Amino acid sequence: MSLTGIALIIIALSILILVLTLLPAIATIKRTAVSVGSLADMIQEELRPTIQELTAVLVELKTVSGEVAEHTEDLNRFMTAMGETGVNLSTINRSVGVVAGLLSTTSAWTTGAKVAGRYLLERYLKKRGGM
Repeated sequence: MSLTGIALIIIALSILILVLTLLPAIATIKRTAVSVGSLADMIQEELRPTIQELTAVLVELKTVSGEVAEHTEDLNRFMTAMGETGVNLSTINRSVGVVAGLLSTTSAWTTGAKVAGRYLLERYLKKRGGM
């Protein structure tokens, strides 16, 4: 056998060993591809109902947010009315304070006038009766 023949036999054996080594790897890759295909099918079947449920939830959220927006205007009006009521109550409170002050002052004047009237009446009666 010549050197070329020996080299060809070695190359053929190397290719044969390489092919025999790659066969299990190719089989594993084939099984993995089948598993990935079945996983993709399962995910599609599982995702459809989930996507439909998410779409329904989004519709409900849009409805709720629309209703909240409507009630926000009502709440703004209510808060404005509450602010005006607070201002009015403050004004009434100040007015009551002024009236209470006037009544207090008037009461002091009335008490003073009564005491002065009694004093003058007693002095007058003493002078008249004592003379």
